[in-house]
Amino acid sequence: MAEPSGGSTFEDLLRTLAPQVLGVLVRRHGQFAECEDAVQEALLEASLQWPTSGVPDSPRAWLVTVAARRLVDHWRSESSRQAREERAAALEPPPSEDASQGSDMDGFAEDTLTLLFLCCHPALSAPSQLALTLRAVGGLTTAEIASAFLVPEATMGQRISRAKQSIKKAGAHFELPVAAERKARLGVVLHVLYMIFNEGYAASSGPSMQREELTAEAIRLGRLLWGLLPNELEVAGLLALMLLTDARRRARSLPDGMLVPLAEQDRGLWDATQIAEGLELLSSVLGVGRPEPYQLQAAIAAVHAEAASADQTDWPQILALYTVLDAMSPSPVVTLNRAVAVAMVEGPRTALGVLDGLEEGLKDWHRLDAVRGHLLEMSGDLVGAREHFLAAAKKTGSLPERQYLLVKAAKLGQLST
Repeated sequence: MAEPSGGSTFEDLLRTLAPQVLGVLVRRHGQFAECEDAVQEALLEASLQWPTSGVPDSPRAWLVTVAARRLVDHWRSESSRQAREERAAALEPPPSEDASQGSDMDGFAEDTLTLLFLCCHPALSAPSQLALTLRAVGGLTTAEIASAFLVPEATMGQRISRAKQSIKKAGAHFELPVAAERKARLGVVLHVLYMIFNEGYAASSGPSMQREELTAEAIRLGRLLWGLLPNELEVAGLLALMLLTDARRRARSLPDGMLVPLAEQDRGLWDATQIAEGLELLSSVLGVGRPEPYQLQAAIAAVHAEAASADQTDWPQILALYTVLDAMSPSPVVTLNRAVAVAMVEGPRTALGVLDGLEEGLKDWHRLDAVRGHLLEMSGDLVGAREHFLAAAKKTGSLPERQYLLVKAAKLGQLST
């Protein structure tokens, strides 16, 4: 028996092995839903046994064997028909088979990449893609995913079950999409990882401002994807963006949980190692080809990271990057962010004009009111700013953000009287 190396935990090891084991089973036997259930059962058994008995010498082979047995049990209990019995009896591979294949990391890497594309199948809704990616590729349990998104475990279980059935109905096979489709599907994969990261970095609801398990998982999967697709520069762009953004995590709140805006953060708390990694990664891909949206967002994060203080931030450069991004990939969110940069370069009144027309697309999102309140405060309209901070507080589901906005409104109310 072996121990996890390099200070890793059993959970880290299991999450690394989960997509590899699932890939082996689905590649051999098809039936994604049944194989995924079997792998989850094997992961649960490992989490119960390994802490006391130790990690097997070939943990991947152990998991493949146990998961294959669960498949046998499932099919035997489901039907006693002779054909299924014969198929089930042939399913269980000898442990030595997978142990001998353990060094073939190219095969496992391709399996993991195939799983990512399968979980982001266009037949699935965005929430289903998120949930299935976290479970099948991330190795998180249904309970962990449900907790992260603040829904009952039964609800998340049903969502995952429906996602697997949708894949089955769509006739999806365990194979990489053809080259033409792969490029388009990669955009969906990156978007799913970005959504997972954003929900972890700025939780949309609940008592915590951030959920570190989700940001960590998004970064881990981003590293994995970059290792599998080293020629896809936008993968590096997303990974650099996540690293540079997550580097601010410790400075984003006070010990009592109160939110600290970027301009007021203690930059000494920013993770210098993570910033250096993000900057190096970004510099390796910028200039190689035409920059794409995630690379541009990473470049904006890099400008913030390289400023020794808020006052030394190169806002003209940030505005130029947002202008390019808004032209390349226009969206109300990008325009909203560009307005903040406009305020820092051209003044808040000009920036308020940039917000015109965003109400239709962002009327229910608290951040539009929060940004408008910020710009009005900068322009000296304290009464108007207070009204928008209060409106933003009513719309957000995040308790720390609500508290911050209410405190801002209260302070402005005192100043305006």
